[in-house]
Amino acid sequence: MTVTATATVRAPDAQERPIDLVHLARMTLGDVAVEREVLHLFDGQALAVVGQIRSADMAAIADLAHALKGSSRGIGAWRVAGAAEAVERAALLSPADLPAAVAALAVAVDEAREAIAGLLQR
Repeated sequence: MTVTATATVRAPDAQERPIDLVHLARMTLGDVAVEREVLHLFDGQALAVVGQIRSADMAAIADLAHALKGSSRGIGAWRVAGAAEAVERAALLSPADLPAAVAALAVAVDEAREAIAGLLQR
């Protein structure tokens, strides 16, 4: 059996921006109204999830972080996705690393939300 890996193609500076606009446009088929709606939903979800993570038990933290990781990838919020993955991993495997991972997630979410606010003002 042959196993092949697929990689997400990102714009060269996608890692530098809080939201990968090329990825977002691709995922929304270039529909600006859908982009705006998805960004608005993500903005609310990200803020709520970070708050919930701060008061949840380890299993719930892992689930919340996993959900945020998926939605972050959907809009091209790669730093949030990576930080959410680190929270998920810490909750499951390394609870001592959890406070630092949650702090990094909060920073990444704040950056993404700031970028989203700017995009929604257009």
